[in-house]
Amino acid sequence: MRLFVFGCGYSASAFVERLPRESVAGVTTRSEAKASGFAAKGLTPYLFDGEGPGEGIAAALARATHLLVSIAPGAAGDPVLRQHRDAIARGCPALEWIGYLSTVGVYGDHGGAWVDEETPLAPVSARSRERVEAERLWTVVAEARGVPLAILRLSGIYGPGRNAIVNLAEGKARRLVKPDQVFNRIHVADIAGSLALLAEQRTGGVFNVTDDEPAPPQDVVEHAARLVGAAIPPAIDFDTAELSPMARSFYGENKRVSNARLKRLGYSFEYPTYREALEALKSEWPS
Repeated sequence: MRLFVFGCGYSASAFVERLPRESVAGVTTRSEAKASGFAAKGLTPYLFDGEGPGEGIAAALARATHLLVSIAPGAAGDPVLRQHRDAIARGCPALEWIGYLSTVGVYGDHGGAWVDEETPLAPVSARSRERVEAERLWTVVAEARGVPLAILRLSGIYGPGRNAIVNLAEGKARRLVKPDQVFNRIHVADIAGSLALLAEQRTGGVFNVTDDEPAPPQDVVEHAARLVGAAIPPAIDFDTAELSPMARSFYGENKRVSNARLKRLGYSFEYPTYREALEALKSEWPS
């Protein structure tokens, strides 16, 4: 494997950290400070902000066997495709597999009902509509290039440094209560594990990368508090809570997301629910 990563953030980094350094052709970031950090870890960083092709990226892509895209699209479309579509579709002679990190937000609101990869897409928010279009365009590119494309639709991402225990420790945890509202979650280690399986097998298709147990968000906060012996934050009625428009928009989508297809492929979740994950994250509570 010679992997090139567009957007080596929290999720993609968890995958990259599992690989031998010689298996990584390059990673991109918008930040010079983060680029220096990657270089210190033995990785080859490239600066890429989507406004230009980025120095050295075309040459690195030409050596890549695997491509992972973890950059969100915007109103102007997918930044990677804006700058490198032709190179990926017609060049990259060694390319064998493309992975694209998307979101379960593309399904929209289903009133708490179960959805799977065959559920028609009905995005509610602008950002989810942009994801649907990006998925479509990457599918076109992959078909033109003749390589498998794995679209990973991720639910709410958490893990080390980003979880209910850390929020409790920082005084940021809130128990927002909206009747019958549930969310799926996914530990970043299981994103990395799913990518490892799909990339190794050169598997294409759409996969929901999500946990086994959709749960009310206030239950997760309460469980975390009990686990570390912290005070349980008071319940806050969603209708009267002060929330940013983006935060409120997340609660406009209510669904239970199935991960059965990924399991049928042979993936075994390291953290099938938030309970196992929070138990493993207890050390992040200040002693």
